Amino acid sequence: MEIRNVAIIAHVDHGKTTLVDELLKQSGVYRENEQTTERAMDSNDIERERGITILAKNTSVEWKGVRINIVDTPGHADFGGEVERILSMVDGVVLLVDAAEGAMPQTKFVTAKALALGLRPIVVVNKVDKADGEPDQAVDEVFDLFANLDATNEQLDFPTMFASGRAGWCDNTLDGPRKDLSALFDMILSHVPQPAQLSRRDEPFQMLATTLSADPFIGRILTGRVEAGRLRSGDTIKALSRKGDKLEQFRVSKILAFRGLGQQPIDVAEAGDIVTIAGMTKATVADTLCDPSIDVPIPAQPIDPPTITVTFGINDSPLAGRDGKKVQSRVIRERLNKEAEVNVAIKIADTPGGEAFEVSGRGELQMGVLIENMRREGFELSVSRPQVIFKDVDGVKMEPIEEATIDVDDEYTGSVVEKLTGPRKGELLEMKPAGVGKTRIIALVPSRGLIGYHGEFLTDTRGSGVLNRLFHSWAPYKGPIQGRRQGVLISMENGVSVSYALWKLEDRGKFFIGAQEAVYQGMIIGEHNRENDLEVNPLKGKQLTNVRASGTDEAVRLTTPVTLTLEQAIAYIDDDELVEVTPNAIRLRKRYLDPHERKRQSRG
Repeated sequence: MEIRNVAIIAHVDHGKTTLVDELLKQSGVYRENEQTTERAMDSNDIERERGITILAKNTSVEWKGVRINIVDTPGHADFGGEVERILSMVDGVVLLVDAAEGAMPQTKFVTAKALALGLRPIVVVNKVDKADGEPDQAVDEVFDLFANLDATNEQLDFPTMFASGRAGWCDNTLDGPRKDLSALFDMILSHVPQPAQLSRRDEPFQMLATTLSADPFIGRILTGRVEAGRLRSGDTIKALSRKGDKLEQFRVSKILAFRGLGQQPIDVAEAGDIVTIAGMTKATVADTLCDPSIDVPIPAQPIDPPTITVTFGINDSPLAGRDGKKVQSRVIRERLNKEAEVNVAIKIADTPGGEAFEVSGRGELQMGVLIENMRREGFELSVSRPQVIFKDVDGVKMEPIEEATIDVDDEYTGSVVEKLTGPRKGELLEMKPAGVGKTRIIALVPSRGLIGYHGEFLTDTRGSGVLNRLFHSWAPYKGPIQGRRQGVLISMENGVSVSYALWKLEDRGKFFIGAQEAVYQGMIIGEHNRENDLEVNPLKGKQLTNVRASGTDEAVRLTTPVTLTLEQAIAYIDDDELVEVTPNAIRLRKRYLDPHERKRQSRG
């Protein structure tokens, strides 16, 4: 059977997972009476809740006697490690672009990776049936993007299609029949080449592992594309590291191939196939699985280095151990090492004391997803403010710069530009109308300046702005950047918060807690109106007497507290503060809980 291997790449929320749903339906993967789910490829709970793809996933369909292996890739640069690995398995890409938004930052990120590998794209302008869609302008933007990314003439000569993934149609022209996706299937067959590996089926077996996972029944499994030869279940093969060291020799216990949304055992895997292999104990991502006669590994695609680091530690607050069962540093270390093994974009290092761990990654979203997964698994931990990773180049201190693309209502443009180019030391690149009363701002901003900015940005734009960011380059250190301007309200007592006390303190600032919530000394319970920190007593009740007051007492009506999400909490805290994360709560606290210790540390 002929094979085509293709990846679908796009910016966040441009509709690629919805398009894959329709490809599965129209290719006959489902039975007529089979119940289907929306965004079937987003199988992870957090993916479904947030509406984003985090993990790259494989599926396959048949069309006109040809097997099409489809890879659904993450659309956010924080999960770029997934994109870089997965693109090495395919021979073509379908680039999905929103007709209204055009080429966005994450589009640029994944497209650059695809073009660098020499893949020829098929451009699909999605959501052309939206009222504010401008498909022709979107195509022009994609061409300009390709030209800026040094695409070859062959890559610039890309076919363009127009689609509505939700409605389930794709055509070669805007005024096509708008019936189904058959035109897209046919374009994939004609434009995406057959795997070059097909000519190497008689050579010794070789495969580069690109994703690692575990199955409760068959254990550790590795997925990748067979680069050469054939593999049968029961064969003995070996694993080579990236440097060529022999890691282990093992017997293949099972070979699985992607069929629709599931995987089925097959007897033989041949060059060009994307398969999953079981039986190994040590081999991991970027290792080469090969015939025992092979001694040279397949070169692995380099992974971009991390740009931020966050310190994970045990939860040592007075409320520790109430919610979670996994609280020891040993258990946290094991979980982080397991994550680093699967996710090549994350690096783990012990701190000098050994009780905490420095976790380096691509961005706040990636760290937030890892912490969210851990708290759902029953972990309790404390997390520090993200710190940017600097590097030294010829004696010059360099820091990461990000390209921020912002769509904002015209009336809020001034405050956004002022914040980015002033205290956050950004450089304005472009500002242009984006239609319907909106302006698009593109600026180069130090990563340090964007940490903690998103919440402030949403406040400045009344929740209507959209901020996208992408690593751009390294640049000389731009000097100190002011952090959070406001101070915090800190509890000076242990106990349960009282409505009356919070009501009396409302003129001091806004609260992160409500009444009848557990608090402790050093816990941050709100934001102060001024720049200094203030210790307050949220436990102080009303003094009762036996003297009746004339009239009725004032009713206590508390302002609704501000509820911070995990990412907002991590971005909000200062360098001397921590986020306490448990399965049921997210709390902020000072790094030193004892007030005398805090004063001693502040004096230096």
